[in-house]
Amino acid sequence: MSSRHNGMNLETLVPCGVIHGRFQILHNDHLRYLLAGKALSNHLVVGITNPEPALSADDEADPARSDPAANPLTYYERQLMVRRALETHGVALEDFTIVPFPVNFPQRYRYYVPLDAVFYLTIYDDWGRKKLRMFQSLGLKTHVLWEKPPHEKGISASEVRRRIREGLPWEHLVPETTAELVKAWKIAERL
Repeated sequence: MSSRHNGMNLETLVPCGVIHGRFQILHNDHLRYLLAGKALSNHLVVGITNPEPALSADDEADPARSDPAANPLTYYERQLMVRRALETHGVALEDFTIVPFPVNFPQRYRYYVPLDAVFYLTIYDDWGRKKLRMFQSLGLKTHVLWEKPPHEKGISASEVRRRIREGLPWEHLVPETTAELVKAWKIAERL
């Protein structure tokens, strides 16, 4: 696989990759995204965006991202969901690190992630394109895992949350470990 961004060729594993997302609630397409990043990296740093309200910001490219209703889980809960899902799918604990990632505050990136890593993204909309431009303007190495129109995105966390809230089937959309945690933490009561 080769990248069309920054002239990078990812035919061999990179020492370190950075991947990011809110993971509000971690679903099967998130897991596919995480595993795609890990497949290209010896070590994967998973940045959890919107880790707390003070490190979240409104953005015209995706205004719902900072809405409290779209962010019901804590950073701790999301990092545990990600960790359990990756471990269950064969990624050794020493092969990944999970950190907060204040995506809307580029001046803070250096405190959370290695800036010499390859930053992975997927693009479905203006928000994805904006992040790519932002990362590239900072001189970060980028690699787009895939780019698809919005109607081909697949599962969305907002759909998973809606199904949980409305009592509809949702477990098939998330890793088994995520379903276990959502039930144990009574997330439906928060939604």
